[in-house]
Amino acid sequence: MASFKQEFKEFALRGNVMDMAVGIIIGGAFGKIVSSLVDDILMPIVGLFTGGINFSELAYVIKPAEINAAGEEVVAATTLNYGLFIQNIVDFFIIALVIFMMIRAINSVRKKHEEPEAPAPEPSDEVKLLTEIRNLLDKKQ
Repeated sequence: MASFKQEFKEFALRGNVMDMAVGIIIGGAFGKIVSSLVDDILMPIVGLFTGGINFSELAYVIKPAEINAAGEEVVAATTLNYGLFIQNIVDFFIIALVIFMMIRAINSVRKKHEEPEAPAPEPSDEVKLLTEIRNLLDKKQ
């Protein structure tokens, strides 16, 4: 059991795991920002252009709600909420686009900072001569 604890401790405290944890936390916050952008800014504009449609309310009723004699809802309706699905698709595409642009920017910065490799130095005259001698000896055998 002690070796398991030690092994887990080494795994958990590695730099990669900590970096991943920070990335997940920042990613969660970024996801909330993008969701708010889509829900609160983009989708109302899209709804305006589509005749005032509120995508979060778009649903297909599979089974209507059951209402008692007093007019109260006894059993909620069963619905397919395709409007929310559309919003989630828009969320995904915006997140994917932003991540793509970030990776593209990071790669372009990396390319600028990478130094081109120096060409291999030309072999000296002695090395060239020895190479020719070796090649001639190989041909004779």
